[in-house]
Amino acid sequence: TAPEPSNPCRPSPCGPNSQCKDNNGVSICSCLPGFVGNAPACRPECVVSSECSFDKACVNQKCVNPCSNICGSNADCRVNNHSPICTCRNGYTGNPFTICSPIPPPQDTPVSVSNPCYPNPCGQFSQCQAIGDYPQCSCLPNYYGSPPNCHHECVLNSDCPSNKACIRNHCVDPCPGSCAINARCSVYNHIPVCTCFEGYIGDAFSNCYPEPPQIEQDTPRDKCYPSPCANGAECNDGVCTCLPGLQGDPYTLCRPECVLNSDCSRDKACIRNKCVNPCESTRCAPNAVCNVYNHLPMCTCPSGTEGDAFIQCRPIVQQTSVEEYHGCRPSPCGSYSQCREINGQAVCSCLPGYFGSPPTCRPECVGNSDCPSNEACQNQKCINPCLGACGLNAECRVVNHNPICTCLPRYTGSALVSCHPIVEQTPPSVEEDYVNPCLSSPCGPNAECRVNGNSYTCNCLPDFIGQAPNCRPECVTSSECANHLACVNRHCKDPCANGVCGQNAECHVVSHTPICECFRGYVGDPFVQCAIKETPIEHEPVEPCVPNPCAANAVCREQNGAGSCQCLPEYYGNPYEGCRPECTLNTD
Repeated sequence: TAPEPSNPCRPSPCGPNSQCKDNNGVSICSCLPGFVGNAPACRPECVVSSECSFDKACVNQKCVNPCSNICGSNADCRVNNHSPICTCRNGYTGNPFTICSPIPPPQDTPVSVSNPCYPNPCGQFSQCQAIGDYPQCSCLPNYYGSPPNCHHECVLNSDCPSNKACIRNHCVDPCPGSCAINARCSVYNHIPVCTCFEGYIGDAFSNCYPEPPQIEQDTPRDKCYPSPCANGAECNDGVCTCLPGLQGDPYTLCRPECVLNSDCSRDKACIRNKCVNPCESTRCAPNAVCNVYNHLPMCTCPSGTEGDAFIQCRPIVQQTSVEEYHGCRPSPCGSYSQCREINGQAVCSCLPGYFGSPPTCRPECVGNSDCPSNEACQNQKCINPCLGACGLNAECRVVNHNPICTCLPRYTGSALVSCHPIVEQTPPSVEEDYVNPCLSSPCGPNAECRVNGNSYTCNCLPDFIGQAPNCRPECVTSSECANHLACVNRHCKDPCANGVCGQNAECHVVSHTPICECFRGYVGDPFVQCAIKETPIEHEPVEPCVPNPCAANAVCREQNGAGSCQCLPEYYGNPYEGCRPECTLNTD
């Protein structure tokens, strides 16, 4: 009998949201009705309104006019940035979303009519409707809470349950469209993890194909060959367990508690793959206070004191006389800026690495949502999170700001630590000659193998930590060390211990970086040499806004001898922790 012709559409090579047709043994792919693009990248016309033109909104995954049948009688509708705006026609008044009535003629006696919704008392992201003489406040659609505290459902992944991810300010299931055909999707710590169905093998993110049939042997089958375990797990008689320091389902994915700060709650930071309080490893001044803001430790002097919170906070001395200063004292430039005095006039510019123009200089990013989806926010910079994230013989791809590590083809092991080649094992026979068990390098990289009878023992090389086959250096980048240490020659060391500062200067560490400052009463270049001031100031005036106690995008003003912080116009938030604009990207 002739062999049955193979069907090129089983399994389908076309990807999600597509259909496959057999044309004389050739697969023809096309998108399903209602989807656009080209297979395997078929997608709906839109998912959110920002994917439509400004005069359209996304309704049921279609870009349509949002004004259809939304306004009341005698009202007109116009679209502003995807949103329908209803207004009463000329000569009419009332609620344009329900009904507009003719404006009554003026009476002989003037009547003072006040609008309780002007100015809007409801706060940000809210709407106001006048009910008689009283305002009725409610949050805008797709916003949560109650006025005046309406807010987005989420800004970061940590704002959502662990089985959902923050996508366009909503907590949604990140699985749709993430995995290949013939693969299942599970969510672990906000990240979609794809695995091929039973009986299929391959890359679960791109293509799962049927596993070739295995030739049955009379010899007993090794339950751990091929291994049923996921990356980062070890097999013992067919039972999988995650390696020490990793967690999760050993049959789908084992991973550390965190890889990036965004994997932790906002009051913790990811240090050595653990979510910990970064203030515990931050050296603030003895009488300073440490608070965590968006995973970063912030040292501040308590109320009634001033100075450098990393060196010393001293009580504020009340001055009997106030002298007038000009130019850069106090600085009029705002946060993240520098002031230069030229001919008695202050000239402002943003600090290196910051953007905008004074007084609204800002870092490149504060959270992952400020960066493109293929980058992550680290140290206020949008960078590729794959740098240094994966182990040897592993490849990295970025999914929603997070690095996903997978072993290269024909490699196995922990993709976050090290992948080793898959060794084709055959059942040993009595007639076989003795084979040195260390020849197959079972210990992995950075380890040595010693023969012990018919077996072997593995030990990590000097200066490497962990257990074989997962021996690794103490650090590769400084972010793996505590905040007061830096990665030097793959070891976490004090960066101030190498004499980086000059004479009469002291060194302290801020976010792994050594900072040099002259001793009190000395001036000069702290990296070369500091000298005593020639004419010491007897009564140093107190300037409550120098140094600036305010956070980003906030301005400090002196009031009754004390500094008062306020967010800049069009910025919102706590001026002592961080002000940010309403949005910087479409995803906001």
